[in-house]
Amino acid sequence: VRSFGSDPRAVAGLVAAQVKGYQRAGVAATSKHFPGHGDTAVDSHYGLPTITHTPAQWAELDAPPFEAAIAAGIDSIMTAHIVVPALDPSEDPATLSRPILTGILRERLGYDGVVVTDSLGMEGVRTKYGDDRVPVLALKAGVDQLLNPPKLDVAWNAVVRAVREGELTEDRLDESILRILRLKAKLGLFRQPYTTRAGVERVVGTAAHRAHADRIAEATTTLLLNEDGFLPLSPDTHGSVLVVGADPASPSGTTGPPTAVLATALRELGFTATALSTGITPTAARIEEAVAAAAGKDVVVVGTYNVSASSPQRTLVDRLVATGVPVVTIAIRNPYDIARISGQRATLAAYSWTDVELRAAVRVMAGRARPRGRLPVPVQSARNPAEVLYPVGHGLSYTR
Repeated sequence: VRSFGSDPRAVAGLVAAQVKGYQRAGVAATSKHFPGHGDTAVDSHYGLPTITHTPAQWAELDAPPFEAAIAAGIDSIMTAHIVVPALDPSEDPATLSRPILTGILRERLGYDGVVVTDSLGMEGVRTKYGDDRVPVLALKAGVDQLLNPPKLDVAWNAVVRAVREGELTEDRLDESILRILRLKAKLGLFRQPYTTRAGVERVVGTAAHRAHADRIAEATTTLLLNEDGFLPLSPDTHGSVLVVGADPASPSGTTGPPTAVLATALRELGFTATALSTGITPTAARIEEAVAAAAGKDVVVVGTYNVSASSPQRTLVDRLVATGVPVVTIAIRNPYDIARISGQRATLAAYSWTDVELRAAVRVMAGRARPRGRLPVPVQSARNPAEVLYPVGHGLSYTR
């Protein structure tokens, strides 16, 4: 859900399109996280990841999206709290690395826009240096904006002290200030720096915006599996629906947890739908409750979320399948869940659990929109990663 896909060239094209789309609309776009965060095994919120790519691998896999963003005129690039020894043998995180931010990003790639750090409150950037050194080292590396220092007074005083002691020069700070001022001027923030709530509502989230978002979500919803043409559902033949599954924390602005959103969307299309949240790690008691609730239903819809080898979500699906009631699964985050569950009649990939994607998935499931999405990544076998179950570009359509 945080990547356009697995093909660097395809991703580069999508990055360029998104940058141009945002910035034509007057929104400063930010490309993240430089020099490439796509192959980490550690979450930089909690530790310091290391990328072992060689320079050649970095140029082939990580660089193309950033090169495309720069060519498209990207306004801002965010740094990564990761170590890439092949690019900087000091093993400093990229956020604090002059060879990476100045040597590669500024000089080799020719980028002269704003460079912003990822949050300085994340553990990845705090592992090696203290909160008083991180802001200074980031500025020395070539950063323009320091995002979210955990203690603003510590960061401020450290930078002031570094200037007074000659470690940082005023000229170096002026370079960053000028980049930020240029961006603000480009966005018209000096001519009209403030707006009102009414002004926002006239421009953002309009009916036209929401309709466009619906069309985008419908076009990306991907039908991965459809045994014997089970979908689309009809209220006449599968009118009674139980919706169960994961309910991860919903982003701001959503109308409720995913199971409730799915059930509401089904009811609006004429189905009789009830929601039962079973969670990301359903307990045995909750699974039994879902099995009991499935009795007499025409279909069960299960929202899955990052199903692992040991996830009780697998048990939930298995037990529901064993009831004999047809099961439809919707992957509401990553599309890889289908590799770890079986027995369902159909599977959709929604790629997100916000209202717009969930409601689009329901319209596709009910035949109100045709499935047109295609996988941006390969789905590999859970038992044998060398076996690709569903390749890049896979996506079924309805034949009726």
